[in-house]
Amino acid sequence: MGLTGTVLRSRAVAALTSPQRVDRYLEQVNPMWAAHEVRARVVEVHREVDVPGHPPVATITLEPTSTWRGHRAGQHVQLGVEVDGSRRTTRVFTISSPDSRAGERFTVTLRANPAGVVSRFLVERSAPGTMVHLSQAEGEFVLPDRVPEHVLLVSGGSGITPVMSMLRSLQRRTHRGRVTFVHYARGPEHQIFAAELAEVRRSGHGIDLHLLHPGLGDPYLSPAFLERLVPGYREVPTWACGPAPMIESLRAAYEGSDQLRVEYFRPPRTSGTSPEGDVAFTRSGVRTRNSGEPILEQAEAAGLAPEFGCRMGICFSCTKTKTDGTVRNVLTGEESSLPDEEVRICVSAPLGDCSVEL
Repeated sequence: MGLTGTVLRSRAVAALTSPQRVDRYLEQVNPMWAAHEVRARVVEVHREVDVPGHPPVATITLEPTSTWRGHRAGQHVQLGVEVDGSRRTTRVFTISSPDSRAGERFTVTLRANPAGVVSRFLVERSAPGTMVHLSQAEGEFVLPDRVPEHVLLVSGGSGITPVMSMLRSLQRRTHRGRVTFVHYARGPEHQIFAAELAEVRRSGHGIDLHLLHPGLGDPYLSPAFLERLVPGYREVPTWACGPAPMIESLRAAYEGSDQLRVEYFRPPRTSGTSPEGDVAFTRSGVRTRNSGEPILEQAEAAGLAPEFGCRMGICFSCTKTKTDGTVRNVLTGEESSLPDEEVRICVSAPLGDCSVEL
């Protein structure tokens, strides 16, 4: 919007439009006009996987407002929708398209979670012209500016989205090194980006592609399998995203190496946390026996409905104040007993008694 955008973001205009923000007025004139907020219009909905009896997967192409600052491959975005006039619901999705610049179109690829409001709406009901709300792109699970000569990308299921963004970006940059791409899908009919990956396999261009199915052939990402696939794999910079069992197998295979960078598609089940003591949700007056699961799951089991976005510890939507007690981060194993500290309740499991402002 150039000079117009600068004026619309000024304090003078903010004062004139108070108590409503200037974006509220702009949205009434044209939903693609924005001074501060980030919104996007759905341009295309493309079904990637549609297997009877299983949730479908679709790629949504989004045209953002000029306030979108772009993204780096591997980052995610908080995406909000208002379904049937209800209050806005926001969830986190990884961007599947290559690096984007300010205002450029991008895509998210997601599975219609049967219990999910946002994912089901986007996959099953959105159409060209549907408006959604966005955050700026976030996340540190990204490639470095200077890409190593050989990189290993590993993904499982819907965890393919960030590494596919990386692969597409490397292709756009005409990366001249070697890329080894390993992906696990339930079966060929469940393969996301199947046609594009088939073309990658045919064309080659330095990309060594392996599409695998759990339970067939070699053990699930065992050190022996990885060594046969990529000799000296522990010295190869590796990016991996997928379900917790896959990531835990990789962590074990890379123990002692600093070359593995991971992002969980879902956090691991808790292990080693004490099921002793009680968890007190102080604002609601609810108290429950500590099951050892993350605080978010225990709150939901107790009938509460805390706000959350990703359930993976990356978006901070579920951050609450722990007033007392010790918690363990189920992703890192780190423990903390500080009073009145902010914790992400989706990945924080209490050790013994714990009190949370919820």
